[in-house]
Amino acid sequence: MSRLRVHPERHLVDRIGWLRAAVLGANDGIVSTASLIVGVAAAAAARSDVLIAGIAGLVAGAMSMAAGEYVSVSSQSDTEQADLARERRELGASADAELDELAAIYARRGVDPSLAREVARQLMTHDALGAHARDELGISEMTTARPIQAAVTSAATFAVGAAMPLLMVIVSPPGSLAFVVSAASLVFLAVLGAIAARAGGAQVLRATVRVTFWGALAMAVTAGIGMMFGTIL
Repeated sequence: MSRLRVHPERHLVDRIGWLRAAVLGANDGIVSTASLIVGVAAAAAARSDVLIAGIAGLVAGAMSMAAGEYVSVSSQSDTEQADLARERRELGASADAELDELAAIYARRGVDPSLAREVARQLMTHDALGAHARDELGISEMTTARPIQAAVTSAATFAVGAAMPLLMVIVSPPGSLAFVVSAASLVFLAVLGAIAARAGGAQVLRATVRVTFWGALAMAVTAGIGMMFGTIL
């Protein structure tokens, strides 16, 4: 039995694609929707108006996140595919030069030049394009762009995040809507930061403080603007 069967390894970097989109979507859902709600509530709007604004923000934000993630990650994917196509042509036109290039990469990493060339030769015999994609271009299975996964994850987590401050609008007592939404949203953000940090193997306290600080700042700014316009109008 091999060592890998006895001691399988799971690395946190495997999660980087979906984790980034999930954290971004949920964080944006909480911050943007809570800020919108607090801003509208600060302008002395009725509860029903605040709720309608929040629902509109949820729908628009989820669609925007999905479209934005799909377009941006598709651009990354297009760039990766263009680089792979170019590498495929170079392998067909000058395989020896590509072998030298790959061997030089391994030699720069500390491998003996003769061994580096032998490793490069064997890897190119097995999968030339894969070897160059991984070691020359930095493209691997773990980090490759997945537009649909990023779009769906971002939209779904945005909607879940946005639903939390919306729920607070429904259950908050009259006269304290803005305070309840703000306080609850900061708690939601702190929990999100802690969960994301644990999932990604990062420091929990730092991630929690970071996400709550920016959320509090966003809500404070929108509340101030809402109060200003509410007074003017």
